[in-house]
Amino acid sequence: MSLIFYIKVSMLKQVDPEIYNLIEFEKRRQRDSLNLIPSENCVSPAVLEALGSVLTNKYSEGYPKKRYYGGNKYIDEIENLAIERAKRLFGAEHVNVQPYSGSPANLEVYFALLSPGDKIMGMDLASGGHLTHGAPVNFSGKIYHFVPYGVDKKTGFINYEEVAKLAKKEKPKMLVCGATSYPRTINFKKFAQIAHSVGAYCLADIAHIAGLVATGFHPSPFPYCDIATTTTHKTLRGPRGAMIMCKKELSDKIDRAVFPGMQGGPHNHQTAAIAVCLKEAEKPEFKNYVGQLIKNSKVLADELKEQGLKLVSGGTDNHITLIDLRNLSITGKEAQEILEKVGIIVNKNVIPDEKRKPWDPSGIRLGPPALTTRGMKEKEMKQIGKIIAEVLKDHKNEILLKAAAKEIKEISKKFPLPDEVG
Repeated sequence: MSLIFYIKVSMLKQVDPEIYNLIEFEKRRQRDSLNLIPSENCVSPAVLEALGSVLTNKYSEGYPKKRYYGGNKYIDEIENLAIERAKRLFGAEHVNVQPYSGSPANLEVYFALLSPGDKIMGMDLASGGHLTHGAPVNFSGKIYHFVPYGVDKKTGFINYEEVAKLAKKEKPKMLVCGATSYPRTINFKKFAQIAHSVGAYCLADIAHIAGLVATGFHPSPFPYCDIATTTTHKTLRGPRGAMIMCKKELSDKIDRAVFPGMQGGPHNHQTAAIAVCLKEAEKPEFKNYVGQLIKNSKVLADELKEQGLKLVSGGTDNHITLIDLRNLSITGKEAQEILEKVGIIVNKNVIPDEKRKPWDPSGIRLGPPALTTRGMKEKEMKQIGKIIAEVLKDHKNEILLKAAAKEIKEISKKFPLPDEVG
């Protein structure tokens, strides 16, 4: 940890002790609990340092060498570094690193290539799709005509033949593939073939699996898909931000949609932190991390099954496991709350063929990206899986809950957060 970091913390404590204390409480919460939310991770001290840098002082509307403001010599170099690293890592022809987050990135792609009211096919929310894949309550579902596709109700897998039939019938202008709670491998080649057979663009949302794609543990959307969007946190283990990657012929439309179409000045501290995480992702250590993440995810899922829990699709190919709680006397909201009580953090989640409301659904979603970053391996996954199952099956047993909380705290102590190492 650099001296600069300590100076900043000290200044924060002097200037705003309330915020300082709340940050310290949050750090303690993260340290003392086990974070199994698959969309969260732990960034490195280097990423944190870039996020807290003087780059936040600068306005940089436009693109490298084409800025509205002066004084952007070094900002240009930083953004170009981020772009070149992303292109190299993902094999993309063009990359825009300015989107503020994943949802804006998806909306910017729609804005770039479609008109309001155009037809798009996207994965249904209950089957694993994201809000921006056409959920009726979301901007995407209100402005565009979305036709949802789902998964097979019996297997929990995508049925590509059914997707192809639907595309042939509906003839959308874009087909969105990728998910936020789908635990299986996505065949981007098949999706692209389906899209192109009806003259549609194919957009791959790889927000969850970007780290897996970057290291070869999940098939890449390129060269098959026309565009890919991703967040830069989750399995890529960077700051909260996003990127749009596309074929060269779409680059001008995408860039104009981001700026000036939907955004003003980029967040330069965020861009620098993205560049840092991309450099980290090129190292052998990151590939080792993702390999361990996949092992951990499979062991955790297997242990949950061994303990009698029902998993959507029967298991996982990636970092996500979705538990169907309908055979237990507990809802997703209740499960989330009771697990947090013992120090295990998950999120309630809708499941395929969901009958309950999203705020209190029938499932929970979990995965070990953050725990793998902290150094946990198969042994800990089996231990944690057993605890989760025991708590969910006997959640009114206060003696059991107290013992589980003690065990979780003991595990947490052995594996510090990244910025506490060294």
